Amino acid sequence: MWSAAPFVLLLAAVALLEVFAADWWGRLRNKVLVVAALAVPATVHLLTTGQAEALTHSIAEYVSFLSLLAALFVISGGIEIRGSLAGTPLANAGMLAIGAVLANVIGTTGAAMLLIRPFLRANARRRTRAHLVVFFILIVANAGGLLTPIGDPPLYLGFLKGVPFDWTLRLWGPWLFVNGTLLLLFNLIDQFLVNREERSDRATGLMDQLIAHQPLHVAGKRNLPLLAAVVAVLLVKGTHPVPFGVPEAALGAIGYLSYRLTPRAVHDGNHFTFGPIASVAVIFAGIFVTMTQPLLLLNTHAADIGLHQPWQYFWASGALSSTLDNAPTYLAFTSVAAGQLGIGVDDPKYLAALVAAPTGNELLAAIACGAVMMGSLTYIGNGPNLMVKEVAEHRGVPMPHFFAYAATATLLMLPVLTATTFLFFR
Repeated sequence: MWSAAPFVLLLAAVALLEVFAADWWGRLRNKVLVVAALAVPATVHLLTTGQAEALTHSIAEYVSFLSLLAALFVISGGIEIRGSLAGTPLANAGMLAIGAVLANVIGTTGAAMLLIRPFLRANARRRTRAHLVVFFILIVANAGGLLTPIGDPPLYLGFLKGVPFDWTLRLWGPWLFVNGTLLLLFNLIDQFLVNREERSDRATGLMDQLIAHQPLHVAGKRNLPLLAAVVAVLLVKGTHPVPFGVPEAALGAIGYLSYRLTPRAVHDGNHFTFGPIASVAVIFAGIFVTMTQPLLLLNTHAADIGLHQPWQYFWASGALSSTLDNAPTYLAFTSVAAGQLGIGVDDPKYLAALVAAPTGNELLAAIACGAVMMGSLTYIGNGPNLMVKEVAEHRGVPMPHFFAYAATATLLMLPVLTATTFLFFR
């Protein structure tokens, strides 16, 4: 079990250094040093214990993961929604609802990066803004993307492994319940905080300022076809036997083209920098390498886990998704479910057999919902989480540290997830 130590130490470093050495941790060079100090021993261990293939697979997944995130980050940074939205609680909830729908069209990463800047700009006059970003992560960057394989990385991996493209539409019930409940909860909390701000300083006329807005228009429209091109690359990769490296290179080329074609004024308007994606790239490089051994242990001891019912898969996949990244965790638990039903995982499309099995749909639905919904419980549970946090901090929002965010997200999500269990997975 000691072989999982680099992963545990990396999680501890991400959580603790942000709290106790924020200025030091804020420098990219220091993130690189910490990640290298833990990823290099993990790499040596894997190479010297006959696990080179598993390491290679993790690195390939990381390259695919980062190429998609980087392309969407650059493209969305080249689209500026100018003017201003109303920053009222109802308007904020409406924007989150739009994000929850849009996440299924351009992915949680694309929707999050496209909407986070205008969302923050609409609320620039607010003194209390961290809760806005927390709910944005819960809804737009995670739970919203449950209805299509494009929506969230775990579902896309499922699509690559044989899940039909339209299968995820059957998850509309959990999607509607979770996002609807979170939107209602958000509106109540946001209205309470707005009222408190108004009472504390009536002279500012906060509500009048929030209601005031200017007509919206989109700058950087030449990036919209490039956004569609990213979706096309994902669909081609999922439906055709494309060699590794080709889709990743295509995404890199699309991102480069976007950066070169976008006017500087648009990037300036979005306060676009490569800082957020660079931080995400470094931290997730360490996570993908160091989590290889914990995932191997999970697969090795799958029979000892004792999972049989959908609700058990829902909570197990969700709990690990919050720390192990939800995409590989999804694959780990679908392989456990397949083994439970006597389905081999040697076939690259083994999930097609799981969907066709008598109880396979129920187990797969539970795993998918757990991985997508609970990927929001920490900053590292899903790629967009950390990117949204970085963008918000670059825009002056004091975000909660790792533990504070995890506690807040868990407090908000736990009642919703418990109700989801009884409504859909019992």
